[in-house]
Amino acid sequence: MNWFFNMLRSSIGKKLLMALTGLGFCLFLLIHLIGNLTLYGGKGLFLSYVEHLHALGPLIRIAELGLLAFAAIHVSSGLILFWQNLQARPVRYQVSKNAGGRTIGSATMPYTGVLILIFVVIHLLNFHFIDHSRQTVFQAIDATFSMLPYVIFYTFAVIIVAIHISHGFWSLFQTFGANHPKYMPAIKGMGVIFSLLAAAGFGFIPVYVSFIM
Repeated sequence: MNWFFNMLRSSIGKKLLMALTGLGFCLFLLIHLIGNLTLYGGKGLFLSYVEHLHALGPLIRIAELGLLAFAAIHVSSGLILFWQNLQARPVRYQVSKNAGGRTIGSATMPYTGVLILIFVVIHLLNFHFIDHSRQTVFQAIDATFSMLPYVIFYTFAVIIVAIHISHGFWSLFQTFGANHPKYMPAIKGMGVIFSLLAAAGFGFIPVYVSFIM
């Protein structure tokens, strides 16, 4: 077992942990998006979805604890790797940041990750940690998205999530060893499509709730 823990403590081990947890978050984001799309079907359909979700009881609690553990692993591994990279390269290279095929997603991963963490905390406070005896989730959504500052903040956060995913999606497959000239272009394309779908699916919700619903 020593080799396993030694591997996890290494840079490769941390990258594997980030890839595994990142894949978990991508799957969660897809499921969460599908659930939120019920809002486009009206209040009744969305509340029915929420009711069926809450009926799962202990399974939801286990999933929440799992996501919390994934977040702790993903964030801590990412910050450690970021710090180690800074230590290994105390003087920044005097070249363009776009050199070597770097994108805005790859160049800003640590920063977008921190912004997403802040957004998730605020998002949970607004929609998850509420007094469900006083208001439904739909009422919380309706009230929150009636505030223009939060709509702007939410839209900005969704764009940040899309930028993070655009690189993170194909990067996790690369970490798993799928870095092949034949498959990587398709994987990168899937990452871009997934990030755009997430941005559009989540980003249009406040507009729909505030002006159409």
